[in-house]
Amino acid sequence: MAAAVFDKLALIGAGLIGSSIARAAAETGAAAEISVWDRDPVVREAADELGLGQVTPDLQGAVTGADCVILCVPVGAIGAVTQAVADDLAPGAILTDVGSVKTVAASAMAEHAPGAIHVIPGHPIAGTEASGPAAGFASLFKGAWHILTPLASETEKPGHRDAVKTLTAFWERLGARVETMAAERHDRVLAITSHLPHLIAFNIVSTAYDMERIDEQEVVKYSAGGFRDFTRIAASDPTMWRDVFLTNKAAVLETLGRFSEDLAALQRAIRWDDGDMLYEAFSRARGIRQAIIDAGMDRSEVNFGRDQRPDADLNSPIDPNRDA
Repeated sequence: MAAAVFDKLALIGAGLIGSSIARAAAETGAAAEISVWDRDPVVREAADELGLGQVTPDLQGAVTGADCVILCVPVGAIGAVTQAVADDLAPGAILTDVGSVKTVAASAMAEHAPGAIHVIPGHPIAGTEASGPAAGFASLFKGAWHILTPLASETEKPGHRDAVKTLTAFWERLGARVETMAAERHDRVLAITSHLPHLIAFNIVSTAYDMERIDEQEVVKYSAGGFRDFTRIAASDPTMWRDVFLTNKAAVLETLGRFSEDLAALQRAIRWDDGDMLYEAFSRARGIRQAIIDAGMDRSEVNFGRDQRPDADLNSPIDPNRDA
């Protein structure tokens, strides 16, 4: 096995992403030592039982001596956690995260991290609707994109370029494809590819349950594949998604405004029997779906990749490389 990328990796947060990083780093030898901390003692106990690493009872103990610290916490908690560990970070260590909003995360880490620390925000485009340490699996990041958003203010810091290369090598060891971009661009892109779809899913599922005759469970009983896929997305961690929408407010509202205009156009086409407009819109959407399949970002099986066998586990993730 190749030499470890990091001598000691500290994971703050042992949910789906944190536990998956621990499993993948151990399986690939990307880290010689792994320390784990979570604010929830029940989660810490579960992480210890699963053997995810050296689970520590205190936050400071987890990061002491680590050459890489990954914050696997909701975006809204990144500033407070960074401030809490700032005095215990080793000079020259890499501080990164896995949050879905990069502008706010970058600002929060940069504000509280000591000058000798290399702050390199990151976001793995991978996940499922499941949560908790038991939900993690080592192959989660294989073939998935991991986006790094290095801070322009850090570029000329001695050793920073090498730190970015090292962190890139770590994620590549875990099987990810690494891309770098500005934090602002990341947030605009994710607003349309991830954040808006989740907002729509949350709303559709809520609307369905507010409609008439729900007491007879008709929405559940007669749910078709499309609605089931929306419920899968809507089952994602509410704390994480609350923070995503509050911290990426500008980009989400801009994207939501455009979406509302396009939806109004479809509404008018339906009202005025404009079949040509509907056909054109649906054909364009179908083409985008095929482009996603061609790019290897999803499978081509019918019903969006859900196994059609009678004994198939409909509760299992459709694709481990889906963002959550």
